[in-house]
Amino acid sequence: MERKQVNAVIFSRVSSTGDRQSNDRQTNELKEYAQRMGYNLVGTYEEKISGFRKNEDRPVLTQLMYDIDNGIDGKIHIDKILTSELSRISRNVVSGLTFIEHLLARDVSLYIQNYNIETLNPDKSRNQLGMFMVQILASVATMEAETTKNRFQSGYRNYIASGGRVGRKQGSVLSDEEFISRHKDVVKLLKRNLSIRQISGLTNSTSLTTIMKVKKTLVKQGIITK
Repeated sequence: MERKQVNAVIFSRVSSTGDRQSNDRQTNELKEYAQRMGYNLVGTYEEKISGFRKNEDRPVLTQLMYDIDNGIDGKIHIDKILTSELSRISRNVVSGLTFIEHLLARDVSLYIQNYNIETLNPDKSRNQLGMFMVQILASVATMEAETTKNRFQSGYRNYIASGGRVGRKQGSVLSDEEFISRHKDVVKLLKRNLSIRQISGLTNSTSLTTIMKVKKTLVKQGIITK
Protein backbone atom coordinates (compact mmCIF):
# COMPACT_ATOMS: atom_id res chain seq x y z
CA MET A 1 0.00 0.00 0.00
CA GLU A 2 1.32 3.44 -0.94
CA ARG A 3 2.45 5.48 2.05
CA LYS A 4 0.61 8.76 2.57
CA GLN A 5 2.86 11.79 2.20
CA VAL A 6 3.21 13.88 5.34
CA ASN A 7 2.38 17.58 5.03
CA ALA A 8 4.74 19.43 7.36
CA VAL A 9 5.21 23.08 8.32
CA ILE A 10 8.07 24.84 10.05
CA PHE A 11 7.60 27.10 13.07
CA SER A 12 10.53 29.25 14.20
CA ARG A 13 10.68 32.11 16.70
CA VAL A 14 13.15 34.71 17.91
CA SER A 15 12.42 37.30 20.58
CA SER A 16 13.81 40.44 18.92
CA THR A 17 11.59 42.33 16.47
CA GLY A 18 14.57 44.15 14.90
CA ASP A 19 17.51 42.86 12.89
CA ARG A 20 19.56 41.66 15.88
CA GLN A 21 18.12 38.14 15.64
CA SER A 22 17.17 36.05 12.63
CA ASN A 23 14.95 33.00 12.11
CA ASP A 24 17.25 31.76 9.34
CA ARG A 25 19.26 29.19 11.31
CA GLN A 26 16.19 27.52 12.83
CA THR A 27 14.28 27.54 9.54
CA ASN A 28 17.17 26.26 7.40
CA GLU A 29 18.02 23.38 9.75
CA LEU A 30 14.37 22.30 9.84
CA LYS A 31 14.11 22.52 6.05
CA GLU A 32 17.08 20.14 5.78
CA TYR A 33 15.40 17.76 8.25
CA ALA A 34 12.12 17.84 6.31
CA GLN A 35 13.98 17.05 3.11
CA ARG A 36 15.81 14.10 4.71
CA MET A 37 12.55 12.69 6.03
CA GLY A 38 10.77 13.11 2.70
CA TYR A 39 8.08 15.40 4.11
CA ASN A 40 6.00 17.63 1.87
CA LEU A 41 6.89 21.08 3.24
CA VAL A 42 3.71 23.15 2.80
CA GLY A 43 4.41 26.22 4.93
CA THR A 44 6.88 28.21 7.03
CA TYR A 45 5.80 30.34 9.97
CA GLU A 46 8.48 32.72 11.27
CA GLU A 47 7.75 34.76 14.37
CA LYS A 48 9.60 37.65 15.98
CA ILE A 49 8.01 38.12 19.37
CA SER A 50 8.55 37.30 23.04
CA GLY A 51 7.72 33.74 24.04
CA PHE A 52 6.11 35.13 27.21
CA ARG A 53 3.17 36.52 25.22
CA LYS A 54 -0.18 34.75 25.45
CA ASN A 55 -1.03 32.57 22.45
CA GLU A 56 -3.87 34.86 21.40
CA ASP A 57 -1.52 37.86 21.35
CA ARG A 58 0.85 36.26 18.82
CA PRO A 59 -0.32 36.88 15.20
CA VAL A 60 1.92 34.27 13.56
CA LEU A 61 1.04 31.53 16.06
CA THR A 62 -2.63 32.52 15.75
CA GLN A 63 -2.39 32.14 11.97
CA LEU A 64 -0.81 28.71 12.37
CA MET A 65 -3.64 27.59 14.69
CA TYR A 66 -6.18 28.89 12.17
CA ASP A 67 -4.50 26.95 9.36
CA ILE A 68 -4.47 23.80 11.51
CA ASP A 69 -8.23 24.13 11.99
CA ASN A 70 -9.14 25.17 8.45
CA GLY A 71 -6.26 24.07 6.22
CA ILE A 72 -3.73 26.32 4.49
CA ASP A 73 -5.72 28.42 2.01
CA GLY A 74 -8.71 26.38 3.15
CA LYS A 75 -7.52 23.16 1.49
CA ILE A 76 -4.05 21.93 2.56
CA HIS A 77 -4.15 19.83 5.74
CA ILE A 78 -1.22 20.05 8.16
CA ASP A 79 0.01 16.72 9.57
CA LYS A 80 3.14 17.79 11.43
CA ILE A 81 4.80 20.91 12.87
CA LEU A 82 8.59 21.09 13.03
CA THR A 83 10.29 23.33 15.59
CA SER A 84 13.86 23.51 16.85
CA GLU A 85 13.06 23.74 20.59
CA LEU A 86 9.94 23.64 22.73
CA SER A 87 10.77 27.17 23.96
CA ARG A 88 10.17 28.39 20.39
CA ILE A 89 6.50 27.50 20.84
CA SER A 90 6.24 29.20 24.22
CA ARG A 91 8.22 30.04 27.35
CA ASN A 92 5.09 29.62 29.45
CA VAL A 93 4.07 26.12 30.60
CA VAL A 94 0.32 26.70 30.35
CA SER A 95 0.45 28.42 26.94
CA GLY A 96 2.80 25.78 25.52
CA LEU A 97 0.79 22.79 26.71
CA THR A 98 -2.49 24.44 25.63
CA PHE A 99 -1.09 24.78 22.11
CA ILE A 100 0.08 21.15 22.06
CA GLU A 101 -3.33 19.91 23.26
CA HIS A 102 -4.87 21.91 20.40
CA LEU A 103 -2.62 19.99 18.00
CA LEU A 104 -3.29 16.58 19.53
CA ALA A 105 -7.05 17.07 19.35
CA ARG A 106 -6.65 17.52 15.59
CA ASP A 107 -4.18 14.65 15.06
CA VAL A 108 -1.32 17.05 14.31
CA SER A 109 2.10 15.98 15.61
CA LEU A 110 4.76 18.33 16.99
CA TYR A 111 8.41 17.44 16.30
CA ILE A 112 11.00 19.03 18.63
CA GLN A 113 14.37 18.88 16.94
CA ASN A 114 16.88 19.36 19.76
CA TYR A 115 15.48 16.34 21.67
CA ASN A 116 14.18 14.39 18.65
CA ILE A 117 10.73 14.14 20.26
CA GLU A 118 7.37 13.57 18.55
CA THR A 119 4.05 14.06 20.33
CA LEU A 120 2.23 11.53 18.12
CA ASN A 121 3.18 8.04 16.96
CA PRO A 122 2.93 7.16 13.25
CA ASP A 123 -0.57 5.72 13.84
CA LYS A 124 -1.68 9.10 15.31
CA SER A 125 -1.85 7.74 18.88
CA ARG A 126 -0.25 9.82 21.61
CA ASN A 127 3.41 9.25 22.23
CA GLN A 128 3.18 8.93 26.02
CA LEU A 129 6.95 9.07 26.58
CA GLY A 130 7.21 12.05 24.26
CA MET A 131 4.43 13.89 26.11
CA PHE A 132 6.08 13.13 29.45
CA MET A 133 9.30 14.69 28.16
CA VAL A 134 7.40 17.68 26.75
CA GLN A 135 5.86 18.46 30.15
CA ILE A 136 9.28 18.36 31.81
CA LEU A 137 10.88 20.51 29.09
CA ALA A 138 8.03 23.05 29.29
CA SER A 139 8.56 23.44 33.03
CA VAL A 140 12.33 23.77 32.64
CA ALA A 141 11.97 26.35 29.84
CA THR A 142 9.64 28.46 31.98
CA MET A 143 11.97 28.26 34.99
CA GLU A 144 15.02 29.27 32.92
CA ALA A 145 13.13 32.12 31.28
CA GLU A 146 11.90 33.48 34.62
CA THR A 147 15.44 33.31 36.03
CA THR A 148 16.80 35.22 33.02
CA LYS A 149 13.99 37.78 33.24
CA ASN A 150 14.59 38.39 36.96
CA ARG A 151 18.34 38.72 36.38
CA PHE A 152 17.77 41.27 33.62
CA GLN A 153 15.33 43.30 35.72
CA SER A 154 17.75 43.33 38.64
CA GLY A 155 20.59 44.51 36.39
CA TYR A 156 18.36 47.17 34.84
CA ARG A 157 17.36 48.54 38.27
CA ASN A 158 20.99 48.66 39.37
CA TYR A 159 21.95 50.45 36.14
CA ILE A 160 19.28 53.13 36.64
CA ALA A 161 20.16 53.48 40.33
CA SER A 162 23.79 54.10 39.31
CA GLY A 163 22.75 56.99 37.08
CA GLY A 164 22.49 55.08 33.81
CA ARG A 165 20.23 56.38 31.05
CA VAL A 166 18.04 54.48 28.60
CA GLY A 167 16.45 55.37 25.27
CA ARG A 168 17.83 56.91 22.08
CA LYS A 169 20.61 59.42 22.30
CA GLN A 170 19.43 63.00 22.28
CA GLY A 171 19.12 64.34 18.74
CA SER A 172 19.06 60.94 17.01
CA VAL A 173 16.31 60.48 14.41
CA LEU A 174 15.13 57.26 12.74
CA SER A 175 14.48 57.24 9.00
CA ASP A 176 11.05 56.05 7.82
CA GLU A 177 12.59 52.78 6.62
CA GLU A 178 14.30 52.16 9.97
CA PHE A 179 11.10 53.00 11.85
CA ILE A 180 9.03 50.59 9.71
CA SER A 181 11.67 47.89 10.08
CA ARG A 182 11.39 48.10 13.88
CA HIS A 183 7.65 47.49 13.72
CA LYS A 184 7.30 44.71 11.13
CA ASP A 185 4.58 42.99 13.15
CA VAL A 186 2.45 46.16 13.11
CA VAL A 187 3.08 46.66 9.37
CA LYS A 188 1.91 43.13 8.62
CA LEU A 189 -1.32 43.60 10.58
CA LEU A 190 -2.01 47.00 8.98
CA LYS A 191 -1.66 45.40 5.54
CA ARG A 192 -4.39 42.95 6.62
CA ASN A 193 -6.66 45.99 7.23
CA LEU A 194 -6.98 45.42 10.98
CA SER A 195 -8.03 48.41 13.04
CA ILE A 196 -5.58 50.26 15.27
CA ARG A 197 -7.33 48.96 18.40
CA GLN A 198 -7.27 45.37 17.08
CA ILE A 199 -3.54 45.68 16.41
CA SER A 200 -2.98 47.16 19.86
CA GLY A 201 -4.70 44.11 21.35
CA LEU A 202 -2.51 41.71 19.36
CA THR A 203 0.72 43.60 20.07
CA ASN A 204 0.14 44.69 23.64
CA SER A 205 3.64 46.14 24.01
CA THR A 206 2.98 48.65 21.18
CA SER A 207 1.19 51.86 22.05
CA LEU A 208 -1.72 53.30 20.04
CA THR A 209 0.44 56.32 19.26
CA THR A 210 3.18 54.16 17.73
CA ILE A 211 0.67 52.15 15.67
CA MET A 212 -0.87 55.39 14.35
CA LYS A 213 2.61 56.67 13.47
CA VAL A 214 3.42 53.45 11.61
CA LYS A 215 0.16 53.72 9.67
CA LYS A 216 0.85 57.36 8.80
CA THR A 217 4.35 56.44 7.58
CA LEU A 218 3.00 53.60 5.41
CA VAL A 219 0.38 55.87 3.89
CA LYS A 220 3.04 58.51 3.17
CA GLN A 221 5.16 55.92 1.37
CA GLY A 222 2.18 54.61 -0.59
CA ILE A 223 2.43 51.13 0.96
CA ILE A 224 -1.16 51.23 2.20
CA THR A 225 -4.10 53.55 1.64
CA LYS A 226 -5.95 55.43 4.36
